[in-house]
Amino acid sequence: MRVAILSSGGKDSSAAIWWAQCQGWEVTHLVTVIITGDDSLTFQIPGTKLVKYQSRLVDCEWLPVLSSGLEKQEMKDLEVELSNLDIDGVVTGALRSDYQKNRIERTCDNIGICSFSPLWHQNIRAHMEGLVSNGFEIMITAVSCEGLSDKWLGTILDKDKLRELGELSEKYRFNFDGEGGEYETLVVAGPHMSGRLDVDYTKHWDGKRGYLEIKVV
Repeated sequence: MRVAILSSGGKDSSAAIWWAQCQGWEVTHLVTVIITGDDSLTFQIPGTKLVKYQSRLVDCEWLPVLSSGLEKQEMKDLEVELSNLDIDGVVTGALRSDYQKNRIERTCDNIGICSFSPLWHQNIRAHMEGLVSNGFEIMITAVSCEGLSDKWLGTILDKDKLRELGELSEKYRFNFDGEGGEYETLVVAGPHMSGRLDVDYTKHWDGKRGYLEIKVV
């Protein structure tokens, strides 16, 4: 089975890469939709160009797909690029968004390939704890909800930080896994990668939300 992974560089798409590797499948590409506009209903925007460097550690090609982020156009742009690949399917890190999962499945149906969502409706706590215990180094790169201050920017989640994040999610009622966009992540190392991504960053914080401006060193 030859598959491409739809990857933003974050924790869930990284888990999808590892899942595909564990199946014994050939991961040929990491495919990243690069949003050139201000917003997207389907795809992450911050930090996605760093997937280029992750792909080298996964030993596959990186395919950036430029799109304005307009609702209909972004899936057309993705479909065109996927149709040019010699693959049997696409694997995504979709967790709970029916909107995202259904759009990707329709796109794959249109070009006659399979769509796999191995993380779909996993137990949230088990998913997060499993990532950390299996050696995924998850850096928080953006925060945008009450309860998460600028101190979380650049944090690598370990068992203690994960426990603290869980307590804050209960207190302030945000999604523990960040599925609602409460925070974004970048995986700098993990069982799916042959080495570690060394990065430097500058913090940007407006008093309520913030993000990291990241470069690979």
